[in-house]
Amino acid sequence: MVNPWQGRRVFLTGHTGFKGSWLSLWLAAKGAQIRGYALDPATEPNLFTVASVADVLDDDRGDIRDYQKLEASLADFEPEVVFHLAAQPLVRRSYADPLGTYATNVMGTAHVLEAVRNCPSIRAVVCVTTDKCYENHETGQSYRESDPLGGHDPYSSSKACAEIVAAAYRDSYFPTNRLNEHRVAIATARAGNVIGGGDWSEDRLIPDLIRGFDSGKPVLIRHPNAIRPWQHVLEPLHGYVMLAEKLLAGRVEAASAFNFGPGAEEEWSVEKIANRLVDLWGSGASWVSDSAPSVHEARYLKLDSTKARSELGWQQRLNLESTLEWTLRWYRQWHANGDLAVETLAQITAYEQLHS
Repeated sequence: MVNPWQGRRVFLTGHTGFKGSWLSLWLAAKGAQIRGYALDPATEPNLFTVASVADVLDDDRGDIRDYQKLEASLADFEPEVVFHLAAQPLVRRSYADPLGTYATNVMGTAHVLEAVRNCPSIRAVVCVTTDKCYENHETGQSYRESDPLGGHDPYSSSKACAEIVAAAYRDSYFPTNRLNEHRVAIATARAGNVIGGGDWSEDRLIPDLIRGFDSGKPVLIRHPNAIRPWQHVLEPLHGYVMLAEKLLAGRVEAASAFNFGPGAEEEWSVEKIANRLVDLWGSGASWVSDSAPSVHEARYLKLDSTKARSELGWQQRLNLESTLEWTLRWYRQWHANGDLAVETLAQITAYEQLHS
């Protein structure tokens, strides 16, 4: 079987982030030539640094809000594939900085797509948004790609806007019925609440738990009864890669929106996940409910990924129990001063060998 990534030139925004670092290592292992474009890592420590991601790509630091610099970097590299992951990714931060969130997530996406429009080498674009882009009524329904977009908070609404921007660029400049003329296929990918080693972001459950367990202090947990579509970070990344492969193969139907979410059996509450991680961690791990007033965050969110399964052949490979075990193993390697590039690549290899 021909490897579609061997020697393939890939431009990846957000490569210094959690998802971007995992994807960079995976694509490089597949033989891709990568240029990353992003700000400096947002946390210390961070996966980009501890897993030596800079060793496997051309590391270009820049802001997607700076159109001239972004366009120059893209044009100079002449990629065939663009993965757009750069974003302000946090709900609670979006309340504190709504203008920065909209500037990055909406205009940043427009900047990426405008730069794509002016770069003739590009054949496939995957814009990553979020499961939170839907108008979520928290009724228990699973959202499909055709359901209305919305967003209660600045982050969620900014990602709904990014979906609309991507669709408008596709319809206006890269319509699917003229793919053989312009040869650029654009898709969007919707996923969220990913778990995995190397995430130290603020206001995320697993990083908060790991930091607390490490300090020996009880972790304050918001909304312990909230239910999210939890999945290992490699699950949606696998979807993004499969989606890009379909776009490169000229599959017109792939130039659209796709959900990548876990099955109903992985619908664990925050409380259940916290309790399981306490058990896995062992001595010194505990948590308590945070009763302080908090900004609005959805209590229930679920995706219907039927389209990804039927049109892309994507399947979830790890159940949540295994996801938590893999994640804890990664952090234990970090605590032991292990080689995190080796551990991360070992988990990627193990994932590839699983049968979906």
